[in-house]
Amino acid sequence: MTDIPLNGAESLVLTLVGCGVDTCFSNPGTSEMHFVAALDSISGIRPILGLFEGAVTGMADGYGRMAEKPAATLLHLGPGLANGLANLHNARRAATPIVNIVGDHATYHAQYDAPLASDIAGFARPVSGWVHSSVSSKTVAADGALAVAAALTPPGQVATLILPADTAWNAAEGAAPPLPRPVPSQVSDAAVDRVAQALRSGRKTAILMRGAVLREAGLATAGRIAAATGARLMCDTFAPRLARGAGRVVIERIPYFAEQIVDTFADIEQLVLVGAKPPVSFFAYPGKPSWCLPEGAQVLHLAHAHEDGESALEALASALGAPVRGVPVADHHLPDRPTGRINQYTAGQIIARHLPEGTILSDEGATSSGGTVLATVTAAPHDHLSLTGGSIGQGIPLATGAAVAKPDRKVVCIQGDGGAMYTIQALWTQAREKLDVTTVIFANHSYGILNVELARVGARNVGPKALSMLDLHNPELDFVRIATGLGVEASRAETLEAFEDQFADAMSRKGPRLIEVVL
Repeated sequence: MTDIPLNGAESLVLTLVGCGVDTCFSNPGTSEMHFVAALDSISGIRPILGLFEGAVTGMADGYGRMAEKPAATLLHLGPGLANGLANLHNARRAATPIVNIVGDHATYHAQYDAPLASDIAGFARPVSGWVHSSVSSKTVAADGALAVAAALTPPGQVATLILPADTAWNAAEGAAPPLPRPVPSQVSDAAVDRVAQALRSGRKTAILMRGAVLREAGLATAGRIAAATGARLMCDTFAPRLARGAGRVVIERIPYFAEQIVDTFADIEQLVLVGAKPPVSFFAYPGKPSWCLPEGAQVLHLAHAHEDGESALEALASALGAPVRGVPVADHHLPDRPTGRINQYTAGQIIARHLPEGTILSDEGATSSGGTVLATVTAAPHDHLSLTGGSIGQGIPLATGAAVAKPDRKVVCIQGDGGAMYTIQALWTQAREKLDVTTVIFANHSYGILNVELARVGARNVGPKALSMLDLHNPELDFVRIATGLGVEASRAETLEAFEDQFADAMSRKGPRLIEVVL
């Protein structure tokens, strides 16, 4: 490379390395071959292949949530990006930093409307906070530095850089230096004083939190405030990342269904938001509310999503004279060994009993999640990752990316069988990269949540044709054979005893593993 000028792709890879991007989840095509070659000739970025773009973008989401910095994705033209949109939607809702590199036809080729030509920027805008198309190989490096800085803009966002093929293969001038990392804005003293005054009023208050404040330190500060004021501490139904388990302050998770949310907030007179939005129903239902706060409840913003919620909580705790010690936290208490039939609750108790300290729990169990979430409140300390945008097919790739970001920590994915089939290809990446992920498939052979929703929306004349569209029998999915075919050791558990033996064994060893739990 000393005798041959850098090309645009090489200048971009060098720039990404200099900006701290060390991982690229990829499913490339012809237009991206110069970037692919650059990953081989330039050290510093680990390329990880995914067999479907929806798995690739989900991996980048899991990586970003745990690494707190962006991975790159490498996607092929508009259709490749479009295949990854569902998990980019989830990543946008999680405020995960991601840098998408999307190849495009050479600039001079666009006039011919080749078969793969499409409106890439149009695909990217709904899931991206920043979109840009490079116009020259000499600007690609600077564009890459801008993309990383954009992805890191608080609270985090998807940045999409479109890379026409000729801007990748033509000569470039060199790498661009990293831009200063954007930092969250500080909240005003007036906002802290306003919330402190409201909390002193004695009105029934909930504090709804999202973002970095849901890590251990932020929760500890929130616990001090709750101890001083009696305020209830809450997080969204689908929080991107939540510190849970023994030694952590316990907070309430907003329930899923609209009427449950209304009941949860029925006596709340004021709601304090820290990086969160007011609670609304996930869907509209006939005769049920979309806005779930009581009439007349006051909403106060302590910190918006782009602001530093952690320092805002610290300032609020100081203003209130909140206690520093003696704040209640979860005890370390494991469930007794369950007996009887295997179901989501007894299986959840087994998971809680054997969950190692520091586990990352990727949760897309859907209607089967509740048992594990309930049982692990007092389990060993762990991080819980949720299905933030509601677009299923996130759990397995999210776990995969998290394992890449934190190779020293066990990752457990609880996954519904319907959602698993959207991005099951991520198991192959787990096998290829030898990632320490155990996937527990809750197999009820149904789109269980849709059976519930079918009744809730008031649909009429429901018969066998409608019900067949929510059923996963005929033929019945065999996850043991699917996983084995993708290179992952797998087993099936039809009893509690079998599941405990298999799960305990998986927790004692490293490497990818799948257990199909037949419900």
